[in-house]
Amino acid sequence: MNGKDGLLAKEQRLRSLLLGGLSGDAVAYRSFLKELSAHLRSFLRKRLASLPDDVEDLVQESLLAVHNQRHTYDPGQPVSSWVQAIARYKLVDLLRRRAAKDLLTEPLDEESAFFASADADAAEAHRDLNRLLDELPDKQRLPIVHVKLEGLSVTETAKLTGMSESAIKVGVHRGLKYLAAKIRGER
Repeated sequence: MNGKDGLLAKEQRLRSLLLGGLSGDAVAYRSFLKELSAHLRSFLRKRLASLPDDVEDLVQESLLAVHNQRHTYDPGQPVSSWVQAIARYKLVDLLRRRAAKDLLTEPLDEESAFFASADADAAEAHRDLNRLLDELPDKQRLPIVHVKLEGLSVTETAKLTGMSESAIKVGVHRGLKYLAAKIRGER
């Protein structure tokens, strides 16, 4: 059976199942919807290659529309043309909804001003923090840098700096107290 004969056979099968369903045969109608869903999925996948996540939703919307509009089917016309017209309307509706939604949102990309300003703010904060830390003596600055900024434990910092663990804790406490007062403008 060549391609044209295969399409004709599918068309006749779908038509027969739909007409059976329209005359009250529930089994035929269920078969019609099941087979039609495979055809719709293929039809819509080709048209929504860039939106694969929307294919299944659109298949379901189209099946529902076919069911709701089944009384409009003209038995003298091909089922495929009738179904494709419904599916196209659903596709156009989806694309319109997406276009309207896309107009309301501006995509963010890495070169946008949003990210550039965040990077600049982070660089400024880093520079300001380093200036403040430079004002502290080593016995306060090193414990803050290693424990609070680098995330080392008090024990690791004591080994690294040669200070006692209690000196590390006191250095962090006094250094942070000094920095807080400096930021508040009290020093």
